[in-house]
Parts: sequence; structure tokens; C-alpha cells
Amino acid sequence: MKTLVIALGGNALIKPGQKGTIEEMHSNLRAPIRQIAGMLDEYNIIITHGNGPQVGNLLLQQESCGVKSDRITKMPLGILVAETQGQIGFLIESTLDEELMRLGIDEQQLFLTVLTYVEVDPNDPAFKNPTKPIGPTYSKPKPGFVQTSKGWRRVVASPKPLKIFQWREIKRLIEDDFIVIACGGGGIPVVKEGNFFKGIEAVIDKDLASARLAQQVDADVLLIATDVEKVALNFGKPNQKDLNSLSIAEARQYMLEGHFPPGSMGPKIQAALNFLETGGKQAIITSIEKIKPAIDGRAGTKIGEF
Repeated sequence: MKTLVIALGGNALIKPGQKGTIEEMHSNLRAPIRQIAGMLDEYNIIITHGNGPQVGNLLLQQESCGVKSDRITKMPLGILVAETQGQIGFLIESTLDEELMRLGIDEQQLFLTVLTYVEVDPNDPAFKNPTKPIGPTYSKPKPGFVQTSKGWRRVVASPKPLKIFQWREIKRLIEDDFIVIACGGGGIPVVKEGNFFKGIEAVIDKDLASARLAQQVDADVLLIATDVEKVALNFGKPNQKDLNSLSIAEARQYMLEGHFPPGSMGPKIQAALNFLETGGKQAIITSIEKIKPAIDGRAGTKIGEF
């Protein structure tokens, strides 16, 4: 069967206005997971996901407790990413198990969450210009903080993913018919120091990491699920134009023209291009609710030559 990588955006777990309780996240996951469970006869499936709100909550807990107690040991960002991989992996697995039971195939289908770390270049330009806000907000600035619409926040680098270390294990698992959950939060960033790897304070874009994984395991399709059904030109303006398809050349041109900003659609388009230009066959961007229709060609934006 073909291999499909599905990158779930943050809205798969927490909707606008929600607090992010376990009950809310579990309920929100039903829409994408139900669609995924219905495609198991057609595809070997790898699920990736974001972790922004979850890792932010862990940082907030550390900051809040650290002020009141010197017995609280603050964990580095890589450890927090690992914690959220387990947390969100559990939520996806439990929701998937319920959907498989609903279909009567729970005993035949296997699934597994893989703790995933990703190599980055310590000389990546991103480390000289950190731009990714994380963690709680403050009313006053601190060193390494920037002002956002919500207040002052710490910023860290977001380097490009070079290599997914567990790709061989993931490839073997999907060949053995496992559904694999991997690259949570973009993966745990590490750099090589001699013969060893060391965690580094950074976050990796989930979509770029998903594209790298898709390329390494020779996936056929990369689907990026977000909060809009289609990629659009002039997004949010009266002359907005939704796109059914994009060639590689068109996607690059529209990026240069500023249609896909770095903080929203830009990384998704770049991830799709990275995948296609390294041998990927098909890339799709669509909403969480339209995963199956997009795979069937009835929704979403296809990128590449079809």
C-alpha cells in the first residue's frame, strides 16, 4: 500500500476559546482520527502533530512553581517536547483505539507512538536570530524576550530539521502494518558534538519535520491538516481566492509575493515543496475536517504536478 504522512495542526487538539482540557482534546481528535481509521485499507499511515499549547503549559507550570519553590527543577525545552510527545501520543492512541473498536477492527490493527528526535545544525542562522515565542507571557521584558500581542514572551530558535533519527524504525513499523505517531512538536532538537548528540534549546517546525520524515521513509503522500480547507491568495481580504491546485513554480512565486506569511501558511507551503523536490509524489493542504475528502480529490489544495 501507499504510505501517507498526516501532519495534524494544533486545532486538532485545542479549538479557539478552549482551555485545553483532556476532555476537550480527546473530543476534538475524533474528527481527524475517525477519517484516518477509515483509510487503513488504502494507506500505511504516519501521524505527526504540533504541541505549542501543551509545551507552553509545561513552561508555565515550571515558571509558576519555580517562583515559589527552590525544590522544583526546571527541565530543558527538549525534555518538555519529549513529555508532550508522550502526552499527545497517548491521546491520539486512545482516540484511535475507540474508533477502531467502532469499526470492529481494534484487535487486528497495531499502533505505536515513537519518541522522535531530530538533528539540527548548530550553525543554523536561526540561532543568531531567535524568533519563535514560547511559554508564558509577562508584563515586563526580560533578556531574550520579545513583545507579542499578549505580552512579553521568551523566544527561541527554530532551525531547519536535517534528519529524523528514528526513520528506519518508523519505516519498518509501517511495513509491518503499524499506524505510527511520530515527530510530535517537530521532534526533539539535537546537535552533534563529536560522537555524541546533545539536546539544544530550540523548537522545530512540525510541518518541516513531517516533510523530512516523509522524504526519509519514501512516503507517497504528505497531507498537512490545518484550520482552513484550501490555500488562498490574499487571505482574509475581499479579493481572497481559494486555490484547488498549485504548481511548484506557482507556489514559489506566490511565496515571494508575500501571499504565504512565515507565521501561518508559509511553513506549510515550504514543507510541501521540500517533500516534492526530494522525490515526494503528492502534497495536499486542507482542514482537519476534510482529510478524507482531500485524499479523494474533493477538497483541499494539491501542490505539484498532477
